Amino acid sequence: METTDAAPGTKKILVIDDNRIVLTAMSFLLKAKGYSVLLAESGAETISILRKNKPDLILLDLDFPPDIGNIGGNLRDGFLILDWARRMCDAEKIPVIIVSSLDPEKYKERAMAAGIPIFFRKPVDKAKLLEAIQTTLGEKPEPHAA
Repeated sequence: METTDAAPGTKKILVIDDNRIVLTAMSFLLKAKGYSVLLAESGAETISILRKNKPDLILLDLDFPPDIGNIGGNLRDGFLILDWARRMCDAEKIPVIIVSSLDPEKYKERAMAAGIPIFFRKPVDKAKLLEAIQTTLGEKPEPHAA
């Protein structure tokens, strides 16, 4: 959906969510903190972006509408999109943070099995999300960043 031009060395974050309002809000938040932002609304867009770019971090929603036209079946699950991306795009080493409206307790075991220890439930506490992003990227977290 979107790629932003940024200075060399700028950390790239891929936001995968089917809600354009969420994508826009995340884009503004992350760009304000100096990140380059890539946005995907579907599994197919995710693959396309990952083939062209290697983000430093992925922010992943878990609930998507059917994607029948692109891969021949229902791909409504963010874990399936991530698994597909990891196999097709050599993305298994890219850290992931889940940002979803779904109940984290229901998906905790699956998230840990996928190597995703951080799960934020929407609506997201922006300061805590930014702190988690900075920590995950090996940056010094800003106290109470918003």
